[in-house]
Amino acid sequence: MALGTATAPYELRFDAGRICLDLLATTHPGERLDALEPLRAWITGSGLVPPGTPLTHADTGWLVAFRELREYVEQLVRERDGSRKSGHNGVRNNPRPRSYDLALAGVNDLARAAAPPAPRAVPGADGFLVRELAGPPECAALLAAVARDTVELLTDPVARAAVRECEGDNCPIVYLDTSRGRRRRWCSSEICGNRERVARHRRRAALAQA
Repeated sequence: MALGTATAPYELRFDAGRICLDLLATTHPGERLDALEPLRAWITGSGLVPPGTPLTHADTGWLVAFRELREYVEQLVRERDGSRKSGHNGVRNNPRPRSYDLALAGVNDLARAAAPPAPRAVPGADGFLVRELAGPPECAALLAAVARDTVELLTDPVARAAVRECEGDNCPIVYLDTSRGRRRRWCSSEICGNRERVARHRRRAALAQA
């Protein structure tokens, strides 16, 4: 599908525990950011901008930029544990691929490219203060916010150690496991967890019939 064309219906998830990981989830089970409307919905749903923030100025360049950042995050998250082991002399074997270095440079460049959108407090319709942005958010500022979230995740040893990949069949979603005992197995208990329970029940039923 061409960038910028309408797509419906689309489903977006925001349960990975970090904005950058929520961005990764937009590739499963298919491309979610294939048009401007889903991208605008993702930007709002992720909390990058307050609800109701106009994003009509977003164009197809935003789609390209967010998908490129998503590729960077994918590369860095998959290689986060420094899986290149040391040899007998203490020197690391199999140095990181060049794609990792390019992704790291890309995220760092985006993280420092612009300040995050500036919020302000204004009276809402009910008289309580609500958050809005001081001006229309620019793409570079939103990308910077996601890039900085990536940097914070990958440089925090505790958070980095809590990154997990879903154990569901054919589910590549990565999430932050903040459960007690770090025993969370699925990206969603209602989705992949339920599928696993159903499959387990069917296997038991098949064995019982046999």
